[in-house]
Amino acid sequence: MAVDGARPEHEDRTSGRPLPPMDVGIAVVMVGLPARGKTFMARKLARYLGWLGYACAFFNVGNYRRATFGAEVPASFFDPGNPDGVAARRKVAMTALDDLLSFHQERGGQISIYDATNSTAERRHLVRERLEAGGLRVLFIESICHDASIVEANIRATKLRAPDYANMEESEAVADFRARIANYERAYETIGDDEGAYVKLIDVGRQLVLNRIAGYVPGRIVNFLMNLHVLARPIWLTRHGQSLANVAGLLGGDEALSADGRDYAHQLKAWLEGRMEKDGDDVVVWTSTLQRTVETAHTVGKPAMQLKALDEIDAGVCDGLTYADVQRKMPAEFAARQADKLRYRYPQGESYEDVIRRLDPVIIELERQRDPVLVVAHQAVLRALFGYFTGAEREAVPHLRVPLHTVLELIPRAYGCEVVKHRLGPRVGESDSG
Repeated sequence: MAVDGARPEHEDRTSGRPLPPMDVGIAVVMVGLPARGKTFMARKLARYLGWLGYACAFFNVGNYRRATFGAEVPASFFDPGNPDGVAARRKVAMTALDDLLSFHQERGGQISIYDATNSTAERRHLVRERLEAGGLRVLFIESICHDASIVEANIRATKLRAPDYANMEESEAVADFRARIANYERAYETIGDDEGAYVKLIDVGRQLVLNRIAGYVPGRIVNFLMNLHVLARPIWLTRHGQSLANVAGLLGGDEALSADGRDYAHQLKAWLEGRMEKDGDDVVVWTSTLQRTVETAHTVGKPAMQLKALDEIDAGVCDGLTYADVQRKMPAEFAARQADKLRYRYPQGESYEDVIRRLDPVIIELERQRDPVLVVAHQAVLRALFGYFTGAEREAVPHLRVPLHTVLELIPRAYGCEVVKHRLGPRVGESDSG
């Protein structure tokens, strides 16, 4: 994350048309010991809410601490019996809180996520008091892990990749981080029912405990969190093989595959079989309901679930036309789409924002899956999914490159998403409703 002076920039996700409107802003406050998946959940949640269209920002107190005091601080810095460390940590926590309030009060923020341990009732009371004085509703999210294997896996898979341990041997880093956890454990207090609205996630979603949850957005947050897990697994996104409509340069349609498209489907089958043999995993296959994706998946030879939500963007009255036809017959529509591709809605059809909204349940289900998933769909749909997992700005989503005859391999992790592109079939002409 970039640094501006002494303060790290927070991640700010905004949209021109959030849905649905909210009476007041919401501040989500993370709670929990280190290595409990708080930052993973917070980043995922910020990405999801921003992708849906809310003006959402993520404030990680650890980033403020690193920007102020450097990445390499000893475990004693986190000792509750160290007054200098306590004062220093309080200072950066309050600086992050000031920036969070500024985001809501000066920049039109709707939802913020305050990512810190917030491990005592006293600290949570201070945070909640300041946020409510700023006119915000507070929702605590506490991550509790009784399963030592989850904590150990999180230490090794994510924390050792964090900036704090960039220049340290693994054994030394593990020992230091365990000492840091022990310091927090000495003062840790779980959230009480009298502290307001909260969600407690036990062992990363094995059990959820809810208190005073009310409203649309908190409900969406709960639904999202209950489907998260921390297991790394690949998600493969690919467009169908080239269709006859692609060959003709037509928007939309429900055409069969071309000869090149059928060739790609066979290459996809061979590639997938090689991956499954290498990794020893089974795979879940999803397609749209349109012929070109169903035919591609049928050739792959795996049972596939057809989802209407994965159908290509509806081109409305432009379905079956070429872009040149649209420019000639409906120049005003062509110009409007060029000016704002995210929000432009085809007459009697859809916009990219419409596609994103109908993909909401698909995102939830993708997050829930523990096996590898192959999604065979269309350009606009895959742009939206790819944008979610990679954290692309909403305005950039309609312009993301998702070429034909290519598999986009995504591996979601705590601090981002790994992306590998596999070109399998012949390079062919591009056209689709997207």
